[in-house]
Amino acid sequence: MPTYEYACEACGHTFEHSQSIADAPLAECPKCGGHVKRLISSSGGVIVKGGSGGACSLRDSGSTCCGLGEPCSGSSCGR
Repeated sequence: MPTYEYACEACGHTFEHSQSIADAPLAECPKCGGHVKRLISSSGGVIVKGGSGGACSLRDSGSTCCGLGEPCSGSSCGR
């Protein structure tokens, strides 16, 4: 679940809040009740989890998922 950063326009309080992408942005400051705006964060790279689908990537990339210069011994190298 993503974490969003908010700033209150009334008191300047900044805070983070974890919420689903589908949820509407927060509108009220938890400190003073003023109106908040969601900030654009400079952090928050995307992490993609998962393997190579069981296929060795040596042919396509010149290396494998574990960095070996030779084909993996199993369906996913396990290193």
